[in-house]
Amino acid sequence: MATAETRLIDRLPKVRGRLTEGALLSAVTWFRVGGPAEVLFKPADRDDLATFLAQKPADVPVTVIGVGSNLLVRDGGIPGIVIRLGRAFAEIKAQGSTIEAGAAALDLNVALTARDAGIGGLEFLSGIPGTIGGALRMNAGAYGAELAETFQHAEALDGHGNLHRLDKAEMGFTYRHCAVAEDWIFTAGAFAGKPDDPKAIHERIQAIQAAREESQPVKARTGGSTFVNPPGHKAWQLIDEAGCRGLRKGGAMVSEKHCNFLINTGTATAADIEALGEEVRRRVRDRSGIELVWEIKRIGQAAAMARPAQTKDGGEA
Repeated sequence: MATAETRLIDRLPKVRGRLTEGALLSAVTWFRVGGPAEVLFKPADRDDLATFLAQKPADVPVTVIGVGSNLLVRDGGIPGIVIRLGRAFAEIKAQGSTIEAGAAALDLNVALTARDAGIGGLEFLSGIPGTIGGALRMNAGAYGAELAETFQHAEALDGHGNLHRLDKAEMGFTYRHCAVAEDWIFTAGAFAGKPDDPKAIHERIQAIQAAREESQPVKARTGGSTFVNPPGHKAWQLIDEAGCRGLRKGGAMVSEKHCNFLINTGTATAADIEALGEEVRRRVRDRSGIELVWEIKRIGQAAAMARPAQTKDGGEA
């Protein structure tokens, strides 16, 4: 992190959104752990974000986060700029059998908008706790469907603030992954469904919600599915067979309800959660020879003292 003599916030271009120095990211991650952002930027709109990317110092790293549902921020926080898209990027519109959604739109809200418009095929999004930006980045999926199946096009800003429209081939979707450069920031996406009865869509969404509540620790401080399912295997089953159900490290625990979920029982640090995940990986590898791959994105650096949050405003974010 920067010293008082070299404060990053003083090197940044003027914005219409909000720049906050030392913003604690534990407040916005589902695990409720993690250190501060050196500077958190909430852009006012797409033009504000594009201008910022074009004018920011070239040596400053940029990290984008959504609602923090599938994210582990390490205790030392994140150097450089952390960008979090707000309500200007959360608009959802139905056009015929297509849904257009901003990157900050909640996956659940996209599914509900599609239901109200009589557009079927997007119900699976109601079972994914995150935003459209994150869903695009990781080709999110649940309950037998994934984003690539409904994808039409996306908009993204590159690292220099240039706007791009991406088709499916350019996205390079694979299982829980897309091939778009890491420094590109998704701002919106469009997804195709099919005409259907809103009542029937609603019933399918309710069934997904019920299944989630029955099988997953949805009310716990968790980050969702921890590891990718290896080809031909289920991660939770491998973890269970390795004797990890209920395993603890500090305030972190492997869920008793679903073994592929790690939980902050209330006192966990990010280091506890990551160490527990690595211990689970070791035990699974020793028992089955299978190397589990993290699905949760782990970012940031080791423990460091957080600075008090200070805000530099250019208007409402």
